[in-house]
Amino acid sequence: MLRKVTVIPLLLLYTIAYPQAKSLEAIKAEQAPKIDGELDDPIWQTAPAATGFIQNFPHYGSPSEVRTSVKILYDDYAVYVGAYLYDDPQAIRKQVTARDAEQQTDVDYFSVFFDTYHDKQNGFQFLVTSRNVQTDARLSPNLGGDFDNYGDRTWDAVWDSQVKMKADGWTVEMKIPYLSLRFAKKDTQDWGLQFLRFTRRNNETSFWNAVDPNVNGLVNQFGEFRGLKDIQPPLRLSFSPYVTGGVRVTPEKNGYRTEWMRNGGMDVKYGVNESFTLDATIIPDFGQVVSDNVINNLSPFEVKFEEHRPFFTEGTEIFNKAGLFYSRRVGSTPKGYQSVQRLGDSDPNIEILKNPTVTQLFNAIKFSGRTQSKLGIGVFNAVAAQMNAVVRDRSSGNETKVETEPLTNYNIFVLDQALKGRSYLTFTNTNVIREGTEQRDANVSAFDFNLYDRSNTYNIKGTGRYSKIFGLDPYDGFNTMLRAGKVSGNFQFYLQNVIKSDKYDPNDLGYLQFANEISYSGEAGYYQFTPVKSLLNYHYKAGFRYARMYDPNAYSDLHLYAEAFWFFKNFWDVTFTLGSFPTDQHDYYVLNTPGKFVKRPAYSFAEVEGSTDSRKRLFFNYQFLIAKFDEAEKNYHIAEAGVRYRFSNKLSLELSGRHEAEKNYIVLAGESAGEPIIGFTDFTEIETILSGIYNFTSRINLTLRARHYWSSVPYNKFAKVTSTGDYDFNTTFTIPDENVNYFNVDAFLTWDFRLGSRIVFGYKNWLGDNEYLDPTTYPTYLKNLTGSFSLPHANEFTVKFIYFLDYNQLRKTKK
Repeated sequence: MLRKVTVIPLLLLYTIAYPQAKSLEAIKAEQAPKIDGELDDPIWQTAPAATGFIQNFPHYGSPSEVRTSVKILYDDYAVYVGAYLYDDPQAIRKQVTARDAEQQTDVDYFSVFFDTYHDKQNGFQFLVTSRNVQTDARLSPNLGGDFDNYGDRTWDAVWDSQVKMKADGWTVEMKIPYLSLRFAKKDTQDWGLQFLRFTRRNNETSFWNAVDPNVNGLVNQFGEFRGLKDIQPPLRLSFSPYVTGGVRVTPEKNGYRTEWMRNGGMDVKYGVNESFTLDATIIPDFGQVVSDNVINNLSPFEVKFEEHRPFFTEGTEIFNKAGLFYSRRVGSTPKGYQSVQRLGDSDPNIEILKNPTVTQLFNAIKFSGRTQSKLGIGVFNAVAAQMNAVVRDRSSGNETKVETEPLTNYNIFVLDQALKGRSYLTFTNTNVIREGTEQRDANVSAFDFNLYDRSNTYNIKGTGRYSKIFGLDPYDGFNTMLRAGKVSGNFQFYLQNVIKSDKYDPNDLGYLQFANEISYSGEAGYYQFTPVKSLLNYHYKAGFRYARMYDPNAYSDLHLYAEAFWFFKNFWDVTFTLGSFPTDQHDYYVLNTPGKFVKRPAYSFAEVEGSTDSRKRLFFNYQFLIAKFDEAEKNYHIAEAGVRYRFSNKLSLELSGRHEAEKNYIVLAGESAGEPIIGFTDFTEIETILSGIYNFTSRINLTLRARHYWSSVPYNKFAKVTSTGDYDFNTTFTIPDENVNYFNVDAFLTWDFRLGSRIVFGYKNWLGDNEYLDPTTYPTYLKNLTGSFSLPHANEFTVKFIYFLDYNQLRKTKK
């Protein structure tokens, strides 16, 4: 009898620790419901309801404060979701937002997630706000998220939704066609399934199947959608032809150049089968994208810009699982562009007739999917055209064509095997082939593994990569990483080792800030995920990073830090960080000379950052950092703040500013007699951004973004560098001070007039190639801001028309 009594509490403890996932029986609809938000079709009565939502935030484990009932159906064309979200109609938040932009706004929303391969790693998210604005995302193990921001939101699918307000809440009806999903080809299959509801007035996030914040991962905490049978989807084929036109006026030495722009092409999506999809773009046009945040780069490292081109942001997670795909390499500015510009600037006898700023792509394709055995396969290919500039000799009239970029082929191949639990193995190969025997070609191969224990508590992951550069000066290199730690629970930690050989180079298609390093790092922290006293959650963590050069095997730097984060019950948050580089840093990169380094003095810093309650009309965020160096003449600080005001449910504006400055910052100023010369500068950088959006409806919006950036670089002194990294001021070298301005305006009026189809009117304004103002005349930020308007500006007006065509709808129309 005692043995029986003992078994009961043990089973109870097991049930609490490892709760059984909820499940819904899959019901195949004989007739598809009408997507109008009413939920009054009789077919909905045949589906079981998902209820009993559990809070994930702010009070994990408690029942949701609002009642939710969700039903789901499927047929051979789509999955249908109907949700009744009970609430007081006066309490429902209803701000109109842009697509994929509901976070930190004043709106309620509902979301459904699918893990169609049931591998507990990859998935899809479809979200609808109370104003029927859509968000969609792809989920994978390498795409994290926080504050209800999950996965890759740059992925845009074509699906339908409608919302209705009711006397006791609001309803959502969704139709997600198989055109927007991928799944295994099986007679009977089970999917992972999850529902989320967010109530803005109390910031409550609740899930149908409980999601424990103490447990690492999201998709592994889904419920189940069981017994989908005999899905016979129609041919998944769609076309999105487009046409663009516009005019660009660009300043030149002797006036302005006017260019009439016109282009046309097509995006094609073809479902090879239920599991694999081919995406192709033919003669793509990437003109209507937000301008880059260009800076005056004083560091020896390349600036990495965000990707805004839809084809390279949508559904590319498998291609970047190894971190080797920096899509801005494809279709970038031709490498010879600047040399042609300098030729025109230095020689008054040379007139530049043509010098393209962007490399034209002939086409690009993505083939990806996953087999029944959960093997993901991805193939990417893009072909970039040869680009040529044309210059004219004013005296003779002769025109010369100058190649600025060769014909180039970019390729990526990925095999990604999902293992039991959240573990996986990935092989990635990237290669770039350029036309011409003297051109540089490149190949990188990588193997990545990520393994979790059965309880998803401990993790070990690693990488092994090999790069090979071909051409006139061939070389190769490698990169390894090994990391182990505890990833779930209140106490978490990791230890990591990274080795990058001096010749490791993935930069033809990837991005690596620097190679030639051996580093050891670690971190340990305590994370409280449930409310205590005045806090909703908090964490404390501390860590270190010790780095040496790979060649020569020499000390580089040591970094120590500690961080505290508090999220208060009034929904304000604060992060406080203390850090130190307790010894001099040996910087081997700034001189761009193998084996030589310059000493940077030891320093410590304190940083505080945080934000207010984003539910309020007025929202404020900030960051302040101050550093103290061992050298009395040096100091460094960052001050950044942003304010957003919501004037109505349709209009909001945001203004942000950033001020960064350092005294006696060391940069590479040039060289003298073959020796690198460093400069000591009291640099100042100030950036101001004004942005806003007016949403006329859930499908029509006007966005505006204006940015001004100022960089002041006055040089105090110059020095040679000794073999011990010290400064030798015995030099007459000098260069003029720098005073750089960048200014740009981006405005877009977007109308999604039908599913997958839109018209976009765009306007862009930016400074021409002359971004310099005399630092003596313009010594302050305000004078540079006003002075920027006196410089020549370029202007561009464009219109783009995209029309979505579904093959199956076309066939029905024809019949």
